[in-house]
Amino acid sequence: MPLESMTGFARGGREGARARFVWEARSVNGRGLDIRTRLPSGFDAIDAKARASVQAAIKRGSIQITLTLDRTGGEGRLRINEAALDQILAAMQRIADRVDAGAPTLDGILALKGVLEIEDAADDSEEARAAFEAELLSSLGEVLAALKDARRAEGAALGRVLETELAAIESLCAAAAASPAAKAEALKARLKEQVTALLETGAALDPDRLAQEAALLAAKADIREEIDRLRAHVDQARTLLAEGEAVGRRLDFLSQEFLREANTLCSKASAIELTRIGLELKAVIDQFREQVQNVE
Repeated sequence: MPLESMTGFARGGREGARARFVWEARSVNGRGLDIRTRLPSGFDAIDAKARASVQAAIKRGSIQITLTLDRTGGEGRLRINEAALDQILAAMQRIADRVDAGAPTLDGILALKGVLEIEDAADDSEEARAAFEAELLSSLGEVLAALKDARRAEGAALGRVLETELAAIESLCAAAAASPAAKAEALKARLKEQVTALLETGAALDPDRLAQEAALLAAKADIREEIDRLRAHVDQARTLLAEGEAVGRRLDFLSQEFLREANTLCSKASAIELTRIGLELKAVIDQFREQVQNVE
């Protein structure tokens, strides 16, 4: 399955019988799936269906869905929503003595959401409205498909970047493994120098204890286990990239494991060369993790 980014944009609409309409769908990074809709007044009935369409198409990201209408069936006529107006006037009356404010103006009241409504000049039967809502949702499906295509296109580019960074991590692992400072001979020579320095002090040393400490130092300086784990993480990351779809969370967790091993490698480094390689590893891993934040 193709890798999918969480960033994308799509726009589309139709010339309907009741109105010309346009859907816009914007997608950005998000920890989960966050859906926000902006629908014209009077179309709240399709909000739940629009959200369900997004949930069926997209698994992760912050999604903004906007519907814009340009009514073509005449200008329509203005109608005062008497129920909404009564509620607003009653609320104003209740708080008039509690709030020190000027008297409300007529244009201010009419500007409140829900007071003025536009009635279509076109057929306003239940059947006509249901047909128009079905047309709206069908068009939204097309726009969401285009959004998915945009997210996949960016996901393909993102996958190439991540592959490049994985190759860099793999190369640095090979450099660390090949470093003379990581070889057993180098570790033995370093331990021998440290033991010789201790013996020159003239202090009484227990041979058994000295052997134990030497073995412990050798284990602490051995970075082969960290390199093996880093290589295994690279293989796992490539498997996830090939799997595609919603692997962003797993890649994010894996990037944390990458960083943990790189930190351990730096702490074990017994030479400047290994420290430099460890720091480069951390820099590349940080870049990898930053890019992973864009994956669905």
